[in-house]
Amino acid sequence: MKFTAAQIAGILDGEVYGNPDAEVYKLAKIEEGTTGSLTFLANTKYANYLYSTSATIVIVNKSYELENEVKATLIKVDDAYSSFSKLLTYYNQVKLMKSGIEQPSVISEGVTYGDDLYLGSFCYIGKNVSIGNNVKIYPNSFIGDNVVIGDGCVFFAGVRIYSETEIGNHVTIHSGTIIGSDGFGFAPQEDGSFTKIPQIGNVVIEDDVEIGSCSTVDRATLGTTYIRKGAKLDNQIQVAHNVEIGENTVIAAQTGIAGSTKIGKNCMIGGQVGIAGHITIGNFVKIQAQSGIGKSLKDGEVVQGSPAFNYGDFAKSFVHFRNLPKIVDEIEELKKNKI
Repeated sequence: MKFTAAQIAGILDGEVYGNPDAEVYKLAKIEEGTTGSLTFLANTKYANYLYSTSATIVIVNKSYELENEVKATLIKVDDAYSSFSKLLTYYNQVKLMKSGIEQPSVISEGVTYGDDLYLGSFCYIGKNVSIGNNVKIYPNSFIGDNVVIGDGCVFFAGVRIYSETEIGNHVTIHSGTIIGSDGFGFAPQEDGSFTKIPQIGNVVIEDDVEIGSCSTVDRATLGTTYIRKGAKLDNQIQVAHNVEIGENTVIAAQTGIAGSTKIGKNCMIGGQVGIAGHITIGNFVKIQAQSGIGKSLKDGEVVQGSPAFNYGDFAKSFVHFRNLPKIVDEIEELKKNKI
C-alpha cells in the first residue's frame, strides 16, 4: 500500500515542500527512517535527525524553520504530532478495510448481518446472532447463539464470544480474548467437594470499548457483567462474574477483579492489581501497579501497596522501610547504651 506526498498532504490539509510524487509504504521513527518510509518531527530534541534521516517524507510543523537543506520531502502542517496520529488512524482504517465471507465458515440459521461484513475463514456464527454494519470478524473466531453485535466492531483472530452476550458499537476485541465464559462459582459440600453453580447471566459491553489480547470477561451468575462505555482494558485481564467497570475507566495488564465488585467511571488502574470481590471503587480513583485492594474506595482516592492505602502515606512509609535495617541497628545500639 503506497501513498504519495500529495495524497498525504490532502488527508492532513498540509503543504508539500519537495517532490509531491514521492511515495512511501511504511512508517518509521525519524532516527530510523529509510527509503520509502514516512516519519514526523514534533519534538525539537530530535531536530538534528531531520537533516540526516533517510526517510522519504517527513511531517513537520509549519512554524519550524529549517537550518540546513534536507533530503526528504516535507509536509508542513499546523501540528505534526496530531497530524501523524490522524494519519495512523487513517492507515489503520485502510488496513482493516476488508469485506466478504471467507470459506470455510459456518453461519447458523436466524443470523442477520449488515453491510460490509468481513468474516474470516474457520469462523462459527451461532443461531439468531445479530451483527451490525461494517463488522470485521477475523479467522478462527466463535460467536455463540443469540449474541448481539453493534456497528463498526472489530474482533481479531481467535476471539470467543459466548451466548447471550450484547456488544455495542465500535468495540474492538483482540486475539485470544474470551467474553461470557462461566464465572468461578462453586458451592462447598459437606464431604469437602464442590458443586458447580450454573452461570446463567450474560455480559454487556457498551460502545467504544477496547479489550486487549488474552483477557477474560465472565458472564454473571444471575444478571449481567457490565463493561461500560469507553472503558479500555489491556491484555491478560480477568473480570469475574457480575463485575461492573465504569465509563472511561482504563485498566493495565494482568489485573484481576473478583466477583460482584463495582468500579466507577474515569478510574485508572495499574498493572498486576488484585481487587477483592463485593466491594465498590468510586469514580476518578487511581490505583498504582501491584496494589492489593481489599476494601471499598471513595471517589478520587489515590492508593498504592498491598494492602493498599493512601499513595502519599505509602511513599513516606517506603522511605522508612528502605532504612529499616539501619533503624533497627540504631534501636539496638540505644538499648545497649541504656543498659
